[in-house]
Amino acid sequence: MASFVDTHCHLDAPEFGAEMPQIRARAAAQGVSLCVIPAVAVFNFETVRELAHKQGDAYALGIHPLCTGQAQDADLERLDAELTARQGDPRLVAVGEIGLDYFVEGLDGPKQERFFHTQLQLARKHGLPVLIHVRRSVDKVLKHLRQTAGGRPWQGIAHAFNGSEQQANACIELGLKLGFGGAVTFERALQLRRLATTLPLASIVMETDAPDIQPHWLYRTQAERDAGQAQGRNDPGELPRIAEVVAGLRGIGIDALADATTRNAIETLPKLESLMALSERAPHAA
Repeated sequence: MASFVDTHCHLDAPEFGAEMPQIRARAAAQGVSLCVIPAVAVFNFETVRELAHKQGDAYALGIHPLCTGQAQDADLERLDAELTARQGDPRLVAVGEIGLDYFVEGLDGPKQERFFHTQLQLARKHGLPVLIHVRRSVDKVLKHLRQTAGGRPWQGIAHAFNGSEQQANACIELGLKLGFGGAVTFERALQLRRLATTLPLASIVMETDAPDIQPHWLYRTQAERDAGQAQGRNDPGELPRIAEVVAGLRGIGIDALADATTRNAIETLPKLESLMALSERAPHAA
């Protein structure tokens, strides 16, 4: 069976609730060997850490751009302290989810940028890769990555990438992989599907962003929701089916895509390599 890494999955989300262990076990049975669980703010640092250890997964610590409005400078100090305290934890694989978001209205742009810049500096300080939120913000994200690079390439992932080919290549040149998930399953996502088809296979990783970014088979339009149909809940078990779409676009087999994207995930998040070996010896149980 093909083995996948879900490089971005919010398993701690309340949408999963008490079902989460069963959901994770079903995903494992379908070949999802590891999930990377990113924090979004200081309130869930401990939650994602404990969950990763309990479920045999990986985690990242960071402050999400959508959470910067309520965040305080002390939260950045807390992040620094947590990264120091957990530096020996093999399941802490990145700083994330961090980044910029210019899609949601009403966010403080300068504060977002200050928090993002500081968290990039913390990633460099602690020698960790980054999981980056890039919604309508790729050019500004690239600016901060260049400013904090220190002459070295980055390791990490531009999560849910949906920019231009030029922006994609700029991310790749800086050392990032690009995360592809449910959005690529929509036929109308022409630019994204072109990127999934033509970008170097070595630059692609797979993700779900569960419970969000539903693939087309789970998504309900506003009209359908108004008619009483519930919005589908994404989960890591959807990853192999999403990957089938990407494999089909590229004209390769699902096993080849799984092998390549797992290798890419390990390359950009190196601590995953030892975790994959542990996962194979001790599979997830419901």
